[in-house]
Amino acid sequence: MVDVNGIRLHIAEEGEGPLVVLLHGFPESWHSWRHQFGPLAAAGFRVVAPDQRGYGASDHPEDVESYSILHLVGDVVGLIHALGEEQAFVVGHDWGAPVAWHTALLRPDVVRGVAGLSVPPPFRGERPPLEVMQERFDGHFYWNHFNRPGVADAEFGKDPRAALRRLLYGASGDGAGAGRYEQALVTDLEKGWLADMPEPEALADWLTEEDLDELAGSYAQGFTGALNWYRNLDRNWELTAPWHGAVVSPPALYVYGDRDLVPAFPGTPELIAKLPELMPNLVRDPIQLKGCGHWTQQERPNEVNEALVSFLTELRDGPVAGTTHPA
Repeated sequence: MVDVNGIRLHIAEEGEGPLVVLLHGFPESWHSWRHQFGPLAAAGFRVVAPDQRGYGASDHPEDVESYSILHLVGDVVGLIHALGEEQAFVVGHDWGAPVAWHTALLRPDVVRGVAGLSVPPPFRGERPPLEVMQERFDGHFYWNHFNRPGVADAEFGKDPRAALRRLLYGASGDGAGAGRYEQALVTDLEKGWLADMPEPEALADWLTEEDLDELAGSYAQGFTGALNWYRNLDRNWELTAPWHGAVVSPPALYVYGDRDLVPAFPGTPELIAKLPELMPNLVRDPIQLKGCGHWTQQERPNEVNEALVSFLTELRDGPVAGTTHPA
């Protein structure tokens, strides 16, 4: 447990060397990085993965506004300093990716390099995101569903293990594919988000029953803290107005699966195609993993580890951080 930014964070840690902070997404925990600890530590890095605020054994503030992007970035910066470091490499998946990208955007002095899995770098839109999705999907988009007080909290909390089992399968490369975007992310407001997700006959090869038990157990305090991140989407848009048009300046890496529904969000494929020209220090073209769904580092651990080790060791041992490298 580490005291950070006015709260306590639970962390897992392995290895010695330059610090690498791994930030999980929804609905996950530090355990989603279980395949990355060993390889990154063996490559000479100190690897730390927290349960982020509202998750697992870390504190769960009651105030919804305590989950803004500024609080989340503050946690990362505070964690780096609490661990005795001035800088770190920051890697995030799903919701952890926007936290990693915004840490690099807001505090580039603290970030030696940044990598995002699934969710690409942030480019702030012209309108609040919940407002946009409310109009586009008539309130049925899952972001808007999650903003209905207590509704998704109860839906996930009724049987956390069963809910997580369906969601992990439904958003994986096994359960989600091209053409299922609206079916997977648009909600029946009467039946709930999980109602139309298939019940898998068996877990995917990359997920064991023990992994699922570990994850379900981490939600003993419920899902409200995790869902409060979504309840700050429009607030985050307001808070980040000073960075409108700004780009992430530290060296960066982006990895995603071709069966991940998140990179298929409206406008995102076009953004990904333009990233090499929009991001001055993207060290190589975005890496697309064939057949991979949303749970990038769990579904394709070998490929993700190879990409991360290459990226991190190049920045540690190679050209000076901040220079542009060929794709």
